[in-house]
Amino acid sequence: MTRASFAADPAKTRGREFDENRDGTRGPRSEFQRDRDRIIHSIAFRRLKSKTQVFIAPDGDHFRTRLTHSLEVAQIGRVIARTLGLDEDLTEALCLAHDIGHPPFGHAGEMALSQATARHGGFDHNAQSLRTLMRLESPYCEHPGLNLTWDLLEGMAKHNGPIPADNWALEELDEAFDLELDRWPSLEAQVAAVADDIAYDNHDIDDGLRAGFLDLDQLLEMDFVADQWRDVERRFPNAPHDRKMRELVRGQIGLMVNDVLEHTRELTRDVSTIEEVRGAGRMLAGFSPAMAREERTLKKFMYDNLYYHEEQLATAERARDVVARLYAAYEQDESFLTDGWRETLPDAEPARTRHISDFIAGMTDRYAIDQFARIYGKRPEGLSNV
Repeated sequence: MTRASFAADPAKTRGREFDENRDGTRGPRSEFQRDRDRIIHSIAFRRLKSKTQVFIAPDGDHFRTRLTHSLEVAQIGRVIARTLGLDEDLTEALCLAHDIGHPPFGHAGEMALSQATARHGGFDHNAQSLRTLMRLESPYCEHPGLNLTWDLLEGMAKHNGPIPADNWALEELDEAFDLELDRWPSLEAQVAAVADDIAYDNHDIDDGLRAGFLDLDQLLEMDFVADQWRDVERRFPNAPHDRKMRELVRGQIGLMVNDVLEHTRELTRDVSTIEEVRGAGRMLAGFSPAMAREERTLKKFMYDNLYYHEEQLATAERARDVVARLYAAYEQDESFLTDGWRETLPDAEPARTRHISDFIAGMTDRYAIDQFARIYGKRPEGLSNV
């Protein structure tokens, strides 16, 4: 595929926060390929395998985690980027890293950390992703962080658009390495954002059906889904029901991807450079207005019937309590912190609060449960409803 004139170019990256002296022994890779590889090899990325996507601490092996979700987002993002002539490596890296700042137990854990740290600036998972990549994940001798390209970091910071008001974490990082938070990001970052929507809109349906929280009759109340189901039944009348359900999900993903491709081509017809993308004043990669309406309907359905299901809310509240009590324990008695984190705990605020928050945010679901049991003498109950 020919590279589009408005694609991000690894040969023209704005560089890295810290200069690197390379001896050429680590292979002929582009700057964006190096970004992707650094993310994949990071401890923070590996921890995503045991962090909540939709279901907290699921007993089954077939439910998605943050890791499998990120891989699915990357697959969708690569297809869109390749077809549009964008940089596939940058898009993939953004997709793989987009959830790397999520704490244990997903949004329940984020709520607990936000409440615990409210006096000192709060907690935001997107800013924590940047903080993790730029400061906390530090495997190199020469510098803190993974030292990723400016292009990757600016896409991570504002993949959903400009940031009108910085939170404390983004403000600190932006002061160190200006990410131009008031401008629009590259098309690669915009594609990563819409790929995330496509993945979780449809794969969460798959998990919801598997767990018994959703059923087909509910889904068919939406015309968008009903049209897809009728097409599946027409093409595969004798197929087993479970295979037809998976075909439904695949068909919806394909429909959304094709819509994004068509609409993005239309919006970028007169765009020639990446600077025009950043100065466009709007998203150029995304759903058409008609598909956006269907997608909003689908999201509302998922919130009403899955994310805000009474059993899900009850489990999330128990998970929130686990994180809140972990924070309280570490705040009151620093001896509960593990080696490395205890020795480096700052004395003054807000650094002390943020250090504890960083420690908890990096935990997997399983590790948080183990730490809770170590501190309180018993394992928390009711954290899995599937």
